[in-house]
Amino acid sequence: MIDFSLSDEERAIRDTVRSFIAREVMPLEDQVLRNERDGLPGLDPQQHKELQDKAKASGLWGINTPEEYGGADLGPVMSAITAMESGRTFVPFRFGGSADNILYAGNEDQKREYLLPTINGERHSCFAITEPGAGSDARNIRTRAVRDGDDWVINGEKIFITGGNEADFVMLFAVTDPEKGANGGVTCFLVDRDMGWKSEPIPTMGEWGPASLNFENVRVPHRNILGEEGNGFGLAMQWIGNGRFMIPAGAIGAAERLLEMAIEHAKNRVSMGHPIADYQAIQWQIADSHVEIESVKLLTLRAAWQLQQGEDNRHASSLAKLSGGLMANQVVDRVLQIHGGMGYTKELPIERWYRELRLLRIFEGTDEIQRRTIARNLLKGHVKLGGI
Repeated sequence: MIDFSLSDEERAIRDTVRSFIAREVMPLEDQVLRNERDGLPGLDPQQHKELQDKAKASGLWGINTPEEYGGADLGPVMSAITAMESGRTFVPFRFGGSADNILYAGNEDQKREYLLPTINGERHSCFAITEPGAGSDARNIRTRAVRDGDDWVINGEKIFITGGNEADFVMLFAVTDPEKGANGGVTCFLVDRDMGWKSEPIPTMGEWGPASLNFENVRVPHRNILGEEGNGFGLAMQWIGNGRFMIPAGAIGAAERLLEMAIEHAKNRVSMGHPIADYQAIQWQIADSHVEIESVKLLTLRAAWQLQQGEDNRHASSLAKLSGGLMANQVVDRVLQIHGGMGYTKELPIERWYRELRLLRIFEGTDEIQRRTIARNLLKGHVKLGGI
């Protein structure tokens, strides 16, 4: 028998996260909407820090960070469940005490200089591989690093970098051996902002605030290579692959919250003498949304569970990522339709979610790339149909 239930401990953690989000974060939604309408950040850095301090006091710190670094080390499944709960609000808040997974590949000096301060919230990183000519085709990156004595000189541009405007250091991927390219010729560098790179915000249709990063003769010490020289592409794929299931996890939370709004509105909105919840056209939209949310939830938790078991979860993560992005966009569209004209206004957060969730079908691997990956795995026999 397959047991889909949470353990008592897992349920307690989920309930603690859910309570924290409802008590401390959701009440800030109106303020966030006002700030964003005025062109301001949804939360200022001090507010975000205060929330993280409250979360830390509640024991919600370092959800997936190893205990040796002061984290709770709850594993991928609970990380996914936490993302589902935090996804129920659009307030730009993230629990602290964590660091990008590839930073653990650093040596002891790098861990002391970059990893530990990031976990403690004293430093802020970003991950930079995407370029103007290398989005889905990450193997096509052109940013170049040339050895000069004990330094590397880096030139190039990165775009659509999450956290690039706030970061004080970047995990930068650059070509160090053009002949080898992605097969041993790409290296990851830890590059402090004060080494000379610059960032500029990129306006988008949603509230996601990516940046373009410019590197012009930026000198980086050889000791700042993360991992091994030439092994950067493997690190990049590890970063992308391990965390991909977290995207649909967050989408599940948003979709559930939106569906709750639609159900409540359908019960109270009267049209032609009846609550619109009485009409089949509305009922089917609600039913379809629920089916899709639950389906993505199972796919996402399976991808997280496989990683937790030490299995290769890349195919499962692609399934979850593809279906999660499509589901979220279908659900928010239905919810806006159920709300009618009010759903289209900025008085409600639905249009904001509409813009934000559209991104899920593009970043961290587009729908087309996920389909290509899934089909390739099946056609080449890497994945067998009928397996569990």
